[in-house]
Amino acid sequence: MEHDGEQVSRRVVLSSRPGVDGVPSANNFAVEKCSYPSELADGNVLLKTLYLSVDPYMRCRMNEDTGADYLGPWKLGESITGGGVGVVILSNSASLCVGDVVEGFHWPWQHYAEIPADQLQKVDPSVVDDRHSLFLGAVGMPGLTALLGVQEKGHVKAGGKQTMVISGAAGACGNIAGQIAMLKGCANVIGICGLEAKCKFLTEDLQFQAAINYKTESVEKRLKELADGGVDIYFDNVGGNISNIVISQMNADSHVILCGQISQYNKDVPYPPPLPKDIEQILQAKNITRDRFLVLNYQDKFLEGIMQLASWVKTGQLKVKESVVHGLENCGAAFVSMMTGGNIGKQVVHIADL
Repeated sequence: MEHDGEQVSRRVVLSSRPGVDGVPSANNFAVEKCSYPSELADGNVLLKTLYLSVDPYMRCRMNEDTGADYLGPWKLGESITGGGVGVVILSNSASLCVGDVVEGFHWPWQHYAEIPADQLQKVDPSVVDDRHSLFLGAVGMPGLTALLGVQEKGHVKAGGKQTMVISGAAGACGNIAGQIAMLKGCANVIGICGLEAKCKFLTEDLQFQAAINYKTESVEKRLKELADGGVDIYFDNVGGNISNIVISQMNADSHVILCGQISQYNKDVPYPPPLPKDIEQILQAKNITRDRFLVLNYQDKFLEGIMQLASWVKTGQLKVKESVVHGLENCGAAFVSMMTGGNIGKQVVHIADL
């Protein structure tokens, strides 16, 4: 749409902050008109957005102090940014052409957006059978986080009869991590989640050995039954009391993959949040590793990882589940739903078709 020499689009902005200890709501976001120049700056491209990603780490960006040294805060009244995938419709860059499909980590929540080409990565839609949203999930950053977390920090040994527990197991990263652990030979994969539908998804669709509904069952009791030999690997997506319970049942020389702490993101605590003294003592006494895992530290492994993930998806070895919301105006609601466990698999927002 053109108006006085400028193109008119729509965007989602951060209209208010929930407060460092507050719970985010859709009212923290607003949709408004925006414009972008008809002529692009040198090195920039104009993008049509196809899908946007909503992710737990974004809660930190709603605060003025994100609590994470690698994340900057969103500014009030400015476009939200995050993961996105779209198509180049105008280019003033030698590296990207009209029609190229690209993904990026600093994608504005807009229908159309001008972005420097060096902030984007060209992708090949054929590796995901033209399912573009997968570049934001199983064949994107969540998939890489799951793969590299298990691979670099999990110490899975094929035939080792290990038990892995995953919290937030039906989310974007957790469900992929469990599947990868099984592909790599982990004998007993147990997921923890908060809905019976999620438990069924894990055990029936993905073939996890077991799932625990923390809202209706005693995690402590069920874990002792399901992992009577103790826990060898813990893929931690949630933190808080659930993680304390799991750590208390871990074996000597076991490993915590510290991926996320969604239960703590609405609290004014540093990342990663400190553990209770008794849990810290368990870690030390049992020599349990609990290193902060940041996937961006493994960028040299991204290309190989993406190709492996895409191959597993194509062959059906890695099953994909998405929760899709439609429309830019529903981005805020999608984020809030994801933060309260409303999604199964990766939460994405569909903005437009190719």
